[in-house]
Amino acid sequence: MTQTTGMSEPRRAFTGLMTEAQGKWGWFVVLGIFVVLGFGALSNLLLATIATIFYIGVLMIVAGAFQIVHALRVKDWRGFFLWGLGGFFYAAAGMTIVLDPAIASLVLTLILAVFTIASGLMRLLLSFRARGDRGWGWLFASGLLTAIAGLAFLLGWPLNSLWLLGLLLSVDLVFQGCTLIGLGLQLRDSR
Repeated sequence: MTQTTGMSEPRRAFTGLMTEAQGKWGWFVVLGIFVVLGFGALSNLLLATIATIFYIGVLMIVAGAFQIVHALRVKDWRGFFLWGLGGFFYAAAGMTIVLDPAIASLVLTLILAVFTIASGLMRLLLSFRARGDRGWGWLFASGLLTAIAGLAFLLGWPLNSLWLLGLLLSVDLVFQGCTLIGLGLQLRDSR
């Protein structure tokens, strides 16, 4: 039994959550099936890319539809027409993605490359500002690697549009699955 007297409220709440999670460690391990899904996606990166594109498109359609419904429910607002029009365009963009996943893959991969380069450059700038502080080298290394990865994405474009998004999805699923399995086993051992 964990002693909770003398603890702050957030610490007591966290301790309670961890105690509850320890009793459900098996669910974390079961959710680790993401590892299997990730390796499955790695076996066919084109299919994983298409699945990623469809997922994004469907989410945009649903979000646009909700925005339109919301706009219709608040007709008294001054900007309800623009709100509804924004939802329509968002849903239309999602529909375009679903109807032409090849073009969407080209565009999304290009956006990913540009944003990855920008993120790396921002971290590099931050690292230069933090030069002299402890750990600034890690920030520099992270920014440099991210910028190089983004540049590699950009130099491989448009050919990498067929597999890059699927690769990122696959790697994410593998890491997420490993994390859940590791967390579940750690919770089991700490019981």
